[in-house]
Parts: sequence; C-alpha cells; structure tokens
Amino acid sequence: MSATTRTFDRAPSTLPLMLKAVLPALPVVGGLPGIRHQRGNEPDLVLERRGVTTDPAHLGAYREVCGFEPSTTLPATYPHMAAFALHLALMTDTAFPFAPMGLVHLRNTITQVRPISPDETFDVAVRAADLRPHPKGQLIDLRTDVTIDGESVWRESTALFSRGKGGGPEQAAAPLEGVDPPPAAVQWKLNGDLGRRYGAVSGDRNPIHLHPLTAKAFGFPSNIAHGMWTKAHCLAALDARLPDGFTVDVEFKKPIFLPGTVVFGQAGGPKAGITFGVVGTKKPVPHLVGRVTPLT
Repeated sequence: MSATTRTFDRAPSTLPLMLKAVLPALPVVGGLPGIRHQRGNEPDLVLERRGVTTDPAHLGAYREVCGFEPSTTLPATYPHMAAFALHLALMTDTAFPFAPMGLVHLRNTITQVRPISPDETFDVAVRAADLRPHPKGQLIDLRTDVTIDGESVWRESTALFSRGKGGGPEQAAAPLEGVDPPPAAVQWKLNGDLGRRYGAVSGDRNPIHLHPLTAKAFGFPSNIAHGMWTKAHCLAALDARLPDGFTVDVEFKKPIFLPGTVVFGQAGGPKAGITFGVVGTKKPVPHLVGRVTPLT
C-alpha cells in the first residue's frame, strides 16, 4: 500500500505546531482523543513542499547566526530550514508514535550530492522511518529528500531518541561509534541569547532553547544551544575545506548550556575525510562529534 502524501503550498507555521507539541505532555489533556499519540509503527505518511525558493534576507540571517561567510551556494545545513516545519508537522501528528516533547535529537546525517544555488527552486519531502530499539528506549528517523527537477541533491536523516522501557541493543552500529572528538584548538564563547537568535531564524522555538526559566520547566539548569546550530557552526568553520559532494554525520552528546564557552577541533583532510568535535572548557566533556566523508 502506498504512503499517504500531504502537500503544503507553504511552510506550516511553527508557533501553533510548537503549542500542539506541548499538549501531549500535559496531565489529563495529553490523554485526550486527538491529542494522545498512537503507539506502534512509524506513520505511513509523506509531507512535502514543492517549488521552494530561497529568501535572500532569511539566508543572510542564517549565515550570520551560524557563522557562514557569503557564498554563491547554500550552506550544507541550510535546506534543513525548509524541512524543519514539515518535521514538526509530522511529529505532532497523532499517528507519530511518540509525543514530541521529551524526544532527544541524538544523531544527524546530511548528504550533499552537489551544492545548491540560492537561485534554484527545489522540492522537499519528509517521512518517518526505521523505528528500532535502543538500549534505553527506542529510535526513529526523520528522513528528508530535496530534489531539483526530479534529481536528489540533498538528503538528511535525523535520529530521535525516546526514553522508555522495553529497549534493546541497536541492530546496527551507530555511524560514529568509537569516534572521539579530535584535540580542540578554537574557543567559542556563546551568548545566552543564542537559542533565541537561532530559534527566530529556524522556527525551532522549543522552550529548552529560549530562556533559563523555560528550560528549567523541562528539567534543565539553563537553556541549551540547538544541536543543528552546533552542527552548522562546525561546518561554517570547515567550509573552505569541504568538497562539493559529501556526507556529514554528527552525534550529539552532552547539551551546551548557555551562556557558555566550548572548544572546537578538527583533524584530517578533504580527501581522506575530516573528523571534528566540540568539547567543554572547564571539563573535556564532549558535546558533539562529527565526520565529513567525501562522496568521491
């Protein structure tokens, strides 16, 4: 049976979806029909947008907050901006097997088949896939495909972790299993408003990122940096060394509390691949480990 496809003529508004994401976490309300999420397999559902164009002002704001220099091509993480609202729409659908609040963004893989020009128009399709065990719960992927004239030019897989009973060993090794961050050399000082600034650009206004008070309501001592900002800032630091076609895997480790200072390190080269990571300064706690692998 073919999947159900829902097509959007514009990006869904993220603010109502954020509010919808909170409802299943509320006592009593979260158990009501139409709010409670079904338990079971990943939904047989594809969400798509066609004819997506790039707003130069938005692209400029994204470059600024993430640290990318001006360029004739889109940053490798930028198509995630076009997919995020679809991700949120999918996760807030009651057919999605987990309530969104409490999910942990554990891993992210992006494959840039070729650079995308800001002048190009593209289509975006998002689906959930590969519900599987984890030693402390379950994992599920959000898969994104960006196509231009039917050609797949950019792909993303976002692994989300749901903590719970009944987990088990992962059936396949994680992409970065056994990879440690290389020695760190560049210090990044991150302001307390970073989450709000990135949230304004990305639409990801999860309360854990915005303010210490809203983060504390979800059990964090302070607000934390977005994982996708950290990945983007790493790629901005590597931008001059990236090939045209590559896969970049990252695993998100410990959260980065804001404000704070972290250190970035890299090793390797464009042909053999680049390993990179972000660690703490007071303690060498890993926040992110990543690897760039050229396609050819």
